[in-house]
Amino acid sequence: MTCPLRPLLVPVLVLVLAPLGVTAASQANPGAPGRAEARRLLEKVTRIVERGSRPKAGPLRTTITERELNAYFAHDGAADLPVGVTQPALVLHGNRRLAGSAVVDLDAVRAHHKPRGMLDPMNYLTGKLPVVASGVLDARDGKARLHLESASIAGIPVPRTVLQEVVSYYTRSPELPEGINLADPFPLPAGIKAIDLDRRGEAVVVQ
Repeated sequence: MTCPLRPLLVPVLVLVLAPLGVTAASQANPGAPGRAEARRLLEKVTRIVERGSRPKAGPLRTTITERELNAYFAHDGAADLPVGVTQPALVLHGNRRLAGSAVVDLDAVRAHHKPRGMLDPMNYLTGKLPVVASGVLDARDGKARLHLESASIAGIPVPRTVLQEVVSYYTRSPELPEGINLADPFPLPAGIKAIDLDRRGEAVVVQ
């Protein structure tokens, strides 16, 4: 089953990544999330999408847990992720902060990259490497923006411009041929008004 909230999940995964080493998900919650948790996420997403199709319905608040998100990525999310992005995980830290981890095929990014000289960091990034970052999600009034705090590739800190190359490539679509710009807000799907990340390990979707 393809997740109807792909327009939200993919940008969050690609734009917000976290520390190397042990995966972010296992640091926060020992034990691998199971298929039952993945099914719970898809059931919640179905309700969110159904409510989004009925704009005059009353307000709805749906709590999605970190474990449910990671279970979805582990068991059902491969079809919704861009080709070249694997081993994803997310952490919801609370206070609007979130993080995660993924391995990204940077050769594909370099093939579409315009070199900027010998000192261009993209010249030295090859193969499938862990891309990591952390940030703050500001999601309100029907739009979301991810404020980047830090980023690194294979443990080496990289500037925002390098992460932008990765994000642009892996979020391209017919509607956004240049991909998502880190500096720009993006619309929330399914009539979502806000996403609250006030509590650790939980995201509350407000419609």
